[in-house]
Amino acid sequence: MTLLRSYEQPAVFLILAAFLLAVGIFGLIRRRTLVGMLISGELIFAAAMLNLMTFNRFTAPDPTTGQIFVLFIMGLAAAEVAVALSIIIAVYRNYRSVKTKELSELTG
Repeated sequence: MTLLRSYEQPAVFLILAAFLLAVGIFGLIRRRTLVGMLISGELIFAAAMLNLMTFNRFTAPDPTTGQIFVLFIMGLAAAEVAVALSIIIAVYRNYRSVKTKELSELTG
């Protein structure tokens, strides 16, 4: 398999999606700020989209199905970012910090 023909193999895309998922989960565990956790969540969404597009390209008889699902995930990701950023801004205004350790009053 040459480098120019690697896009014809689904394993390349699935390995990249697994790497994105691993980096996203690692970021959710290790990040101390809410913004870092938000970016890690977006990496997990990107891994899901890449998996859907890979299976769509190599296995689905109808190519538009996977693309519609990816557009739906992109819409969910945009809504998630909008809501999460508004919550982060509200938390920063009240506590003057976005570090998760300093937000002890939010525990239930």
